[in-house]
Amino acid sequence: MDNHENTILRINDTVSGRQCAIRIENRDRNFSLGELLEKYLKHASAIELESQNRITPNSSTSLTAIQDYVYLSDDYGNLKGIYNGVAFEQNSERVSLDDVLGTVPMTINSKTFELINIDIDRIGVGYDRNWKGFNRRRWDLRKDEYIKFVTSIIEEEYGSYTAQSILGLNTSESKLKFLRALSKKIWSSDFENYSRFSGNYITYKSGDETIQAIMENSGGGICSEKVQALKFLTDHYGLKSEFLIAGPYVPNPVPEEKLRDLLVSFDFSFSKKYMRYWQHTALIYEVEDKSILVDATNGNIPFLFLMDTQCEELLRYKSKLSVPVRMAVIEEDFYYHRVSQDIPENLFFAMEGWIPFVDLIQVFDNELGLYLSNRFMVTAVLYKTNEAFNKLKTEYIKVCETEGLNCSVDMEWNLDSTLAKQFSESAHDVSRKILDSRDHIIARYNQCNGDGHQAGIVVIELNN
Repeated sequence: MDNHENTILRINDTVSGRQCAIRIENRDRNFSLGELLEKYLKHASAIELESQNRITPNSSTSLTAIQDYVYLSDDYGNLKGIYNGVAFEQNSERVSLDDVLGTVPMTINSKTFELINIDIDRIGVGYDRNWKGFNRRRWDLRKDEYIKFVTSIIEEEYGSYTAQSILGLNTSESKLKFLRALSKKIWSSDFENYSRFSGNYITYKSGDETIQAIMENSGGGICSEKVQALKFLTDHYGLKSEFLIAGPYVPNPVPEEKLRDLLVSFDFSFSKKYMRYWQHTALIYEVEDKSILVDATNGNIPFLFLMDTQCEELLRYKSKLSVPVRMAVIEEDFYYHRVSQDIPENLFFAMEGWIPFVDLIQVFDNELGLYLSNRFMVTAVLYKTNEAFNKLKTEYIKVCETEGLNCSVDMEWNLDSTLAKQFSESAHDVSRKILDSRDHIIARYNQCNGDGHQAGIVVIELNN
């Protein structure tokens, strides 16, 4: 950045932790907050700012997300007005759009600049996202990349000559082949949480962000991220779909009002019997006269592409069948449900932008670990004392021995045990990404649970 242009606007989303810093034109430093937001948030192009060296790549990603936290989209993906309930603060005091914000002199690496810091408070915002417009906007930002990605998937699966006719989507058969190829690609990507603790540190990815991670080979996602990713692609190509929810041992109808209440109160105590219903997510497509249940999430859940009778057997209102699933240590019977779409959409919105420490929740509370394949589960163990570590180690070994599974629990952040080496040899790239995630996992865990934690690695060999 040029030293003669040294005014930085830093915008912080207090809930998600996303932050972007933009070098603004010095003549704009006396703009009101409303004027700054209009120029450097609402109408800003992250790609242009990055090309002008006014924003870093990490800030560029955060800028796109923060735009969608602050502004509604219309059906065509244009940003419109600010969400009702959004407030802005500087130094813990509310400021209005008409206020001119104060600056603070800062020096970093011998470079001096004036900092304008603004915090976004979204506590008062409701579930008002226009999903159609949101996904349209995200598609338009990188449409050439997404089209190239989709085309490459179809060509890889069917060959370049046949791919052209399939991409035309002119017949029921071509649509089904198209859907199956994209679904299998999403399914084959890593079921993981390691990417939350490296790169852009995205605590929970939207559909387009999950696609970008897959395209860049920087990660994959968990079930709710992967279903959004698949729907993000197929919506653009005109395939109609809805989210399904699923969970272990929940054959009865979905308690929709209870789930809606949870998304308002965020009081999850004594609610496990209800939360099991949305422990997992999938999709149902309507292609011509066919219904297709698609589960493209992986994480040890089999690839499901079930049509007509098989689909109906899993989704019927009464006496539905289940799917045996062993995501990690214990095998469970999963039941799939149709559901009013506001419930999964609001759940995804909450995880993306409202629930604090959702990255840690996925790893530890939801017990999904850092990586899960059909052969290995890898997770982190956080502790302060040797006594605490040994207690956790004993618990892991006991559970695994009960289920007849091999495991290694290492006090250090390495993959040096015999079992860990087997994992590393089978998934070298993933191993590197997990090792690289150490510092941010500890930092996030310390933020949530107090300073002083250390991290070790658990590797479990699954019998699948």
